[in-house]
Amino acid sequence: MSRRIYLDNAATSFPKPPCVLAATQRYCEQIGASAGRGAYAEAVETGELIHQCRSSIARMLNAEKPECIVFGLNCSDGLNLAIKGMLRSGDHAITTWMDHNSVLRPLNALRRQIGLEVTFVECDPTTSLVDPDDIAAAIRANTRLIAIVHASNVTGSVQPIDAIGLIARRHEIPYLVDAAQSCGHFPIDVQATQIDMLAAPGHKGCLGPLGTGFLYVRPGVEQMLTPIKEGGTGSISEQAVHPDFMPDRYESGSHNAVGIVGLGAGVDWVLDHGVESLRAHEVGLSEAFLSATDGVDGLTVYGPRDLADRVGVFSIRVAGYEPLELSGALESAFGILTRSGLHCAPLAHQTIGTYDLGGTTRFSFGPFVEPADVESITGALAELASAARPVGR
Repeated sequence: MSRRIYLDNAATSFPKPPCVLAATQRYCEQIGASAGRGAYAEAVETGELIHQCRSSIARMLNAEKPECIVFGLNCSDGLNLAIKGMLRSGDHAITTWMDHNSVLRPLNALRRQIGLEVTFVECDPTTSLVDPDDIAAAIRANTRLIAIVHASNVTGSVQPIDAIGLIARRHEIPYLVDAAQSCGHFPIDVQATQIDMLAAPGHKGCLGPLGTGFLYVRPGVEQMLTPIKEGGTGSISEQAVHPDFMPDRYESGSHNAVGIVGLGAGVDWVLDHGVESLRAHEVGLSEAFLSATDGVDGLTVYGPRDLADRVGVFSIRVAGYEPLELSGALESAFGILTRSGLHCAPLAHQTIGTYDLGGTTRFSFGPFVEPADVESITGALAELASAARPVGR
């Protein structure tokens, strides 16, 4: 099949803007040095490009300064730093049933290792949204972290992070947001939303290469956040202990410079086009998807119906098809690329009632998905649903 429609942007965005390829190719062909590991021009330029990327991310998030941005391998890397660097024995943390394993597993590891207490707040099974009052009710005297996914990678639901941020700030509890599915898709202002730490991947809505990600750390929070690794930084090498200034405090070893250079180009593309404009494009696609799938017999679409409460991530089931089987049919017959299963979010699937069914088939939009693609998708789903037969036959 010659035409293939990529709809797995929740896993990683594709295609990347041409500027990302150009930036990474220029680095590989003309620069190639490691920042902070030499005084020659190429090493200096690499350092400048890394700083430019920090500055662009800071501008996108309205962060206080570029040094608030700590680079890592992906969103999970940043979440592990935030969770394991913040919590101690005797502490209590709060998260939700819609959160991803990148939050759930570090918390569960600390439950085993240090006896961390964790409250998993349930969400509405229809909208998959959490009630901020339930977050407030879960707070204890020893609560030391509230960790919330901004947008679900299963249903696309957008949690009320503003209201939760006010609760966290009022109780002086560090507040961590997992922005894996929202950064680059949805306007985020870390200062207005009272966010203390925000983790995001570079390779999804920011349109950079795989192997990139970052953690925003609000100024002052680094005094509470213990580094979880040490090593060379290229700064104050005569010192026997790791630097305590930002961002070196949390970055050790040579940077993924080629990835960060590509990420910088991707973030600049997002800024040039405007997050609000990209959000409007995605809302239009989502509206068309919901409208065309409404009332199709045998087709179930999970998550919020209100476009203000979601991003362009949709989990669906078609009667007569297992999720993986449906993905196979969509690819083989229509060239539509999706992801099926539990999507590394088992509690989210328990919330919407699909855990014991093997999960769902997921469609996720990006900036290069067009209205014609949505027509192709919804037409394919209607065709498959009309030919539905009992599962296993």
